[in-house]
Amino acid sequence: MEVICLEDEAFYQLIEKVVSRIKEKEGIKEDKWLSTDEAMDKLKIKSKTTLQKLRDEGKIRFSQPERKIILYDRDSINDYLEKHSKDTF
Repeated sequence: MEVICLEDEAFYQLIEKVVSRIKEKEGIKEDKWLSTDEAMDKLKIKSKTTLQKLRDEGKIRFSQPERKIILYDRDSINDYLEKHSKDTF
C-alpha cells in the first residue's frame, strides 16, 4: 500500500478540479452568483477588503439581496481576470 501526502492547499485544489470535471461531464451549469468566499478563491485573494475595493470601484458586479448577504457575478469576475491577463512573448 502506498501513502500519498498532500499539503492542504494542494488537496483542496485537487478536489476543486475533480468537482469541476464531474460537473463538466454531467453537464451541470455553475451558479451565476458566487459567495464572498467563492469569489475570493476565484480571484486568489485573501482579504475581504480587497474584494470590497473591487466592488466599490465597479470592477466586478455584485448583488445584495439582503443587508449582510453579498453575491458576486461569476462572469464579471472571469471578465476581470481576462482583462488583467498578460499575453506570453
